[in-house]
Amino acid sequence: MNNEKIIDKLTEENFDSMFVFKPENIKYISDFYPTSFAYLVIANDEPILYVNSIDKQDAEAQSKIETCDIKKLSEIKDLLVGNIAVEGSVDFEYLKYLTNDISKLKMSDAIEKARMIKTSDEIDKIRKSIEIASKSIYEIDFTKSEKYAAATLEFNMNINGSNNPAFDTIVASAVRSSSPHSVPTDNKVETPIVVDWGARYDHYCSDITRTFIDTERQEEIWDIVLEAQKAAYDVVAPGVKCSDVDKAARDVIADYGYGDYFIHSTGHSFGLDIHESPNISFNNDSLLEENMVITIEPGIYIPGELGVRIEDDVLVSNNPEVLTRKLPKKLDFVI
Repeated sequence: MNNEKIIDKLTEENFDSMFVFKPENIKYISDFYPTSFAYLVIANDEPILYVNSIDKQDAEAQSKIETCDIKKLSEIKDLLVGNIAVEGSVDFEYLKYLTNDISKLKMSDAIEKARMIKTSDEIDKIRKSIEIASKSIYEIDFTKSEKYAAATLEFNMNINGSNNPAFDTIVASAVRSSSPHSVPTDNKVETPIVVDWGARYDHYCSDITRTFIDTERQEEIWDIVLEAQKAAYDVVAPGVKCSDVDKAARDVIADYGYGDYFIHSTGHSFGLDIHESPNISFNNDSLLEENMVITIEPGIYIPGELGVRIEDDVLVSNNPEVLTRKLPKKLDFVI
């Protein structure tokens, strides 16, 4: 996938080879996601995937690049020539095996930069992941505990075609909804109910939040959050600063007097990882680009009372597309 772009970037950065260890980056280059120890070497403008016997059969069937039996890291030194690029996330303990001259190793984000812009194939996989997640929320059971609701949602996604959840599902109800990343408990579900969930299809994520409400006070806060989300949508376009998208949402919430209760960024990019660059935050002035996929997820969290978040997935273009548009903002529920 876009390997020429990565190789061109490495050449621009004066690298002669690269060691790739992160599974998501291996998937991006080879189209195979390893389940056990594996790595990938880019040398002489060619990527080669090294896998052990556990993954070999699947790798040979799925990989779009040459696949070889894994070797000890010390045995690939001859392949890693010249200036050697490594990912920022690579374990330090492996570096000493890659070269006799540690000064030849330098960090490169060439793959992460390539991954920021999604291909049509990647976008299709994200759409499928969203479809799975959206279908599964209708079957959730809110009649018992938060844990039970989260577990049934994850089960539903699994049987509807998800590899696994994109992240640990959040079901936070009543006053616990005011904590954005609450872990589901044995508490009986009460409104408001913040549900943040996502599926994975061929390892590509989706990320959605809906807040279930049933009182005038909850609806008052919900309406403000929705207005903030729409304001952020309205400024999304290639060339727009991420901070300007964040500001559009933040200004709406601040105008209603709840600025201190919007305690996280307005969104983030995602794909093979649930959090990728760029982050849609007040201090990030990097520019949106065509075919980035981002979340827009403003929220208001009033400690001891309630929390509301609405999150949708957006494809950046001159006419940005809300990929989660088929899923209603308000959903019926039974508790």
